[in-house]
Amino acid sequence: MDPSGIRIVLVAPSHPGNIGAAARAMKNMALSELVLVQPKQFPHPEATARASGADDVLTAARVVESLAEALAGCGYVAATTARDRDQYFRVVDLRDAALHLVAAARRSPAAVVFGAERTGLTNEELESAHALIRIPASAAYPSLNLAMAVQVVAYELFRAAGSAAVASAPLAAPLATAQEMQHLYTHFAAVLEEIDFHDRTQSGTHLMSRIRRFLQRAELDENEVHILRGILTAVQNRRRTAGSAPR
Repeated sequence: MDPSGIRIVLVAPSHPGNIGAAARAMKNMALSELVLVQPKQFPHPEATARASGADDVLTAARVVESLAEALAGCGYVAATTARDRDQYFRVVDLRDAALHLVAAARRSPAAVVFGAERTGLTNEELESAHALIRIPASAAYPSLNLAMAVQVVAYELFRAAGSAAVASAPLAAPLATAQEMQHLYTHFAAVLEEIDFHDRTQSGTHLMSRIRRFLQRAELDENEVHILRGILTAVQNRRRTAGSAPR
């Protein structure tokens, strides 16, 4: 079994050599779908040279303008980080994440997202993920080169794909796509505004981020998203009916 159905997404990679090396790492581990979000230099001779036999992966790589476009059609999404993040993000062990990704990819496309070499992923970019992956490394120097990080993750995905636990696990309903989840969040924000429910914290800016994160952790399927949006629509309709009633 190979870990097909798992998309490797590189956000704003700055060095073309890393793109080529990442493609090689992917081919080593039976991965083939590479998506680049606003790469600084691509195509590029150095990328081709570093691909070293993985030209097919590199040639098939898609270049897109946004992370949302890169994740279109995906269900489960994991994002990599080398830094401590807000406590409300779920951080999972790489080996556990690989098992989850391979199992999820049996239902619908899944993705692993890597950030730019120097800056990594922003908190806003991380909000598209169901969980964060931190690759175990020395506390004295935990930051891996981008291509090396892809190699480590790809190896764990390949290893997980041969797991009997994944092969025997029952299939569940596909997760809602990133686009469907974004529609839910937009709808949620609109209803909160209509009912005048605002963040009561001192900064007053974290409510929707908290809502996004606990719903991402819930790993909703498409039907569950429809249920929640149906409830939100009912709230809107009830308010409009009440607002039109004579006083």
